[in-house]
Amino acid sequence: MAGTGIITGEDGKDRCAWHGNLPEYQRYHDQEWGKPVLDDIRLFEKICLEGFQSGLSWLTILRKRENFRAAFAGFDFDKVATFGDADIERCLADAGIIRHRGKIVSTINNARRAIELRAEFGSLARYFWGFEPTAAERPALVDYATIAANPTTPVSVRISKDLKKRGWTFVGPTTVYAFMQAMGLVNDHIEGCYCRKEVEAMRSALVRP
Repeated sequence: MAGTGIITGEDGKDRCAWHGNLPEYQRYHDQEWGKPVLDDIRLFEKICLEGFQSGLSWLTILRKRENFRAAFAGFDFDKVATFGDADIERCLADAGIIRHRGKIVSTINNARRAIELRAEFGSLARYFWGFEPTAAERPALVDYATIAANPTTPVSVRISKDLKKRGWTFVGPTTVYAFMQAMGLVNDHIEGCYCRKEVEAMRSALVRP
């Protein structure tokens, strides 16, 4: 289905094409991407990893995710917030992750900002789900052309600006939109992907925080 953004797997199912039928990437697409997330630690992990992904492929990050979890205390932001210079140097010496000082320092900074956000809103989930786009803010048809043409949205710009105002870093509008897609704030499985209806059903049943 060239040009449609849909690819057919060996199991005969039609999916968004971006995973290229690579087994680990396909599992991420099928089992995780776009499914609604309410857990604060998982939300923090996702936004941090999207920041690390900037300039790289998501597959690179996915393959290193367990290493990232080990390096950053499972993305428990209460723990990461206590990291100091020795932890920064430890992470810089860890060949299993992306050894980018700015992004490592950003993760520690963002952990401290996440604690502040939780104190204000009760949870990260309540904060992020408070930005969920309305139907009027979403495209009438979620197809390949629409998604490919829009790496940011007005909502991702709003979240990015608000997070930056609160002191978060590596949270530009493109990174934030990728986070929105990954954590299910929007359903960007395109029309024709078998996961789209499944994710829509999950979103319909979801009790927002």
